[in-house]
Amino acid sequence: MKKTVLSASIISTLAITSFSALADGPNFYGRADLAFTNSDLGVATQNQKSGTIIENNFSWLGVKGTEKINENFEVIYQMEFGVTNFDNSGDTFGARNTYLGLKSVAGTALVGRNDTVFKAAEGGFDLFGNTNSDIDLLAAGQSRSADGISYYSPKIADLVTFNATYLVEDNYVSYDETTNDRIDAGNMYALSATIGDKALKAQNYFVSGAYTDGIDDIKAYRGVAQVKLGDVILGGFYQNSEHLDDKYSNLEGDTYFVNAAYVMGNLKLKAMYGNDNSGLGKYVSRFVGNTEGGAMETVSNVDLQQFSVGADYRVSKSTLFYGHYTKFDGDMVLNSVTQSLNDDIITVGMRYDF
Repeated sequence: MKKTVLSASIISTLAITSFSALADGPNFYGRADLAFTNSDLGVATQNQKSGTIIENNFSWLGVKGTEKINENFEVIYQMEFGVTNFDNSGDTFGARNTYLGLKSVAGTALVGRNDTVFKAAEGGFDLFGNTNSDIDLLAAGQSRSADGISYYSPKIADLVTFNATYLVEDNYVSYDETTNDRIDAGNMYALSATIGDKALKAQNYFVSGAYTDGIDDIKAYRGVAQVKLGDVILGGFYQNSEHLDDKYSNLEGDTYFVNAAYVMGNLKLKAMYGNDNSGLGKYVSRFVGNTEGGAMETVSNVDLQQFSVGADYRVSKSTLFYGHYTKFDGDMVLNSVTQSLNDDIITVGMRYDF
């Protein structure tokens, strides 16, 4: 009896040890991010409300991990959910990156919902990401797309990585409301190449180029560059975008940003300037959607600028306090009438990661 118990204990210990050696996870993680914001128009805020409000800046919960199944392949999985019940929207969770995949010496392939490689090509450029001053207010193509396949190559020559996103088009089929005829989605894909380290740690630079076609009904290409020189971080972003639907052929143009940050211990000072004349960012589409009788096909002569200054202060590895001021300045023609796009935003927030 003692031998049996001893044998069982040894087998259990070996099994646990073996599993621990082969598996990393599942790891539970999350973020809580809330801010007080004052905005004149409310176009850029998360709930698109003006005045003084509380914003939930994409808080989330997730579980992820890996497991080696043999000498050649490793399983990768992630299920992440946006936590939206901080506000009065009535929803509890929202969709975020959720996928199942395999990793090998030939690269990593993921299936499910994921940031497109076009979006991911921004690297760490967006100093005000996940707030009311995110670059997606001006730049199109910042998509987290479902029913897709993502591929990331290993780093070639310890320098460059090639990546691709393909959305399975039959998952995006629609039907005409009148005739019930099938409407094919067509090819939807994105390609990118990156050099350096987006965290600016392994290398002090990051450079990327990306192209997208069909995803979110746009065709676009972008280039991003960032460099860290001591305590100073400098970055540049350029994108050309056009809408693929003939109905919205008026929506086409360029978007660019330049930014800088200065790190002093736990304090980071940051500033960013952007300009857009494509009208394909969230700011214009939200403005039009909130305008009575507004229609995107009547938009023209967009000239929108964004200027943001702010600071982050990290009090611990998990806790960050931040604040920023952003001014949106510009105008456009909507239904043959010139509309002002001006807004001033002040935000103070706290972020906790676990």
